[in-house]
Amino acid sequence: MKKFNVTVNGTAYEVEVEEVKGAVSAPRAAAAPAPAAPAPAAPVAPAAPKKAAQSAGAGEHSVDAPMPGKIVKLVATVGQSVNAGDVLLILEAMKMQNEITADTAGTVKAFNVDAGNSVAAGDSLVILG
Repeated sequence: MKKFNVTVNGTAYEVEVEEVKGAVSAPRAAAAPAPAAPAPAAPVAPAAPKKAAQSAGAGEHSVDAPMPGKIVKLVATVGQSVNAGDVLLILEAMKMQNEITADTAGTVKAFNVDAGNSVAAGDSLVILG
């Protein structure tokens, strides 16, 4: 018998181990089955191409993304008159759908995004005039 000190999770143990000599063979583990071929991955739909961002001109201003996310739906339409607080589009971030609203009254001049686009915080979403 051989004695060993073993520490497990901060607790010290004294163990005795018997050394086995001779032609005793250790049992062999059964051969592991060959892994199955991975299933083909489902094709990933390409993200919608991003529009070229239009800048706000004189008398216009941009409504920007408050956080990174994905555009789910455009609610307003180009040419529509909106009041402060009216919903312009839906932005999904962290599995939550956020209504992006007009900060002032005006007319929707242009959308710089389409449904399906990913946006970063600060990206221009809508031009109001």
